[in-house]
Amino acid sequence: MNRPLPVVRLRVPTDEDALAWHRVFDDPDVMEFHGGKSAELSVYEELTARQRRHDAELGFCLWTMVDEKGEVIGFTGAQPWPQDWGPTGEIEIGWRLGRAYWGKGYATAAAQMTLERLRAAGVTDVVAMVRPGNERSVAVTERLGMTLAETYPHPRFAENALCFRLTLRNGHAR
Repeated sequence: MNRPLPVVRLRVPTDEDALAWHRVFDDPDVMEFHGGKSAELSVYEELTARQRRHDAELGFCLWTMVDEKGEVIGFTGAQPWPQDWGPTGEIEIGWRLGRAYWGKGYATAAAQMTLERLRAAGVTDVVAMVRPGNERSVAVTERLGMTLAETYPHPRFAENALCFRLTLRNGHAR
């Protein structure tokens, strides 16, 4: 079914967004593939501060997603892969939405906006790391034109993390 994508706006995360992210992600369903439990507020305070630095230094970050009513619904964007395993040195695109916003096209719309911003910033390749079983995120990677390229042993879980790739050139995904 090809329905129109919803209106979504991306902005550099503010100090207040740490609290908003904590609130919208405080759900075991949302955190199922991110350790299974809610993170402390301090995790989001550090994350939003790091994203502001990324935006200032790189021209991109994990942006706060705001819906048509002005409500914070999650984040999407890109950052250098932050782990010491996996696709080190690469730019990872990612997204996380509050449960109430799943299945409405927000992640896809925001991720498409992210790809345009990355092209404008001169990024030529992106990866998306997805845990096996996270079919919602796999579906977003497919809608973006990404392909499964490789897997990496996950250091905390007995599984291989899936690494999807997309080359960005001349304003078009390849």
